[in-house]
Amino acid sequence: MDSSMATEKAEVERKVAQLCKKIDSFGLSDEDIYGVSSVKKLSGRRTTCRGKLFATAAVLAVVVAAVVVGLGTGLVPPKLAEHLFTLLAGDMEKDRCIVTYIEEIQDSLRPPVNCQMCAGIQEVDRVRNMTPAEFIARYAYTARPVIVEDGTQNWTASEYFSFDYFKSVYKPDSPALLNEEHSCQFFPYKTNFETLGEVFNMSKERANLEDGSEPWYIGWSNCDAEVANDLRRHYGRPYFLPAQSESSRTDWIFMGSPGYGAHLHIDHVDGRTSWQAQVKGTKEWTIEPPPECYFECPHTIKVTVHPGEIIVLDTNKWFHKTLIIGDEMSITIGSEYD
Repeated sequence: MDSSMATEKAEVERKVAQLCKKIDSFGLSDEDIYGVSSVKKLSGRRTTCRGKLFATAAVLAVVVAAVVVGLGTGLVPPKLAEHLFTLLAGDMEKDRCIVTYIEEIQDSLRPPVNCQMCAGIQEVDRVRNMTPAEFIARYAYTARPVIVEDGTQNWTASEYFSFDYFKSVYKPDSPALLNEEHSCQFFPYKTNFETLGEVFNMSKERANLEDGSEPWYIGWSNCDAEVANDLRRHYGRPYFLPAQSESSRTDWIFMGSPGYGAHLHIDHVDGRTSWQAQVKGTKEWTIEPPPECYFECPHTIKVTVHPGEIIVLDTNKWFHKTLIIGDEMSITIGSEYD
C-alpha cells in the first residue's frame, strides 16, 4: 500500500472511530439504529450487535474513499463512480432519519478552525453608519460577529412581512409553494409540521399566537425566483456589504412564537458568512466557539437582536442558538455573502 492510500485509510478509520463514539454517546438503541432502511440494506440482516453497524460504516467509508481515489487516479471511470454513488444512496429520502445523530456526526467531521477568529472576543460589537470599508477591515472576513443597529434602513419589510403576507405568497397549489416543497429546505424544529403548506394551514388562533394556542417556530429557504423578486421589493442588500462580494440567491426566513427558537448548531453554507435581519420581534442569540477553541476563546456570548437590526455571523465556525423573547412574533430574513 503506497503512502497516499495509507493516509486515506487512516483518515477513514479516524472518521469511523468518531462516528462510533458519537453513536455511543447518544445512547441509541439497536431498534433506533436498525430501523434505518439503509443500515438494514447494507448489513444484510438484523442483529443486536452494534459492532455490525460500525463494520458496515467502515466498509461504506472505505468504498467511498476508494471511489474518490480511483476518480483522482483515473482508475475508476466517472460514469461508473456515478452509478456506485447512486446505488449507495438508494432511497435515502424515504429512510426514517435519526436527525440528531446525523447532524452531530456532520458537526464532528467539520475541519478545525483557526482559533484566532475568536481569541479575545468577549462581546458582540454594536455599530451604526458603518461604511463597507470599515466592515471589510474589521468584520467581513474575520469571523468577528457584529450587530448593525441601522442595518435595515430604508426597508419596508417591517410594514409588510407577517404570517398572512407569507401565506398569500405561498398559496395552496401555487407554483411558489410547490417549488418550495420540492426544491427548497424546510425546518420544522420542534413542531409537528412536515411542509410549509401545513404551516400556512394552521388555525387563525394559533397563527396569531392567541392565549391557549400551541406555540410554534419554523424556517425555510426560498429558492423560487418570482418569490425572491416579491420579497426583495421590501428589503435590499445590506448597505454595509462590500461591493465586490456576491450575495447568495437564497433567502432564509424564520418565524415563530416567543419562547421558541433554534437549538445549538453549526451551519454548512459553503464557507459563506451569514447575515440575518430582525424584521419583527426580538431574538436572543447565544454563540459559542468550536470545541477546539475551548481554552483560547470565551465559552458563551449572549446578545439580543432588536427589530431593525442585522446580526452578521460566520455560522460555519460559531455554534449558535436562538430564542425569541418578548411578546411579539419574530420574523427574520437573511442570506449569505462571499
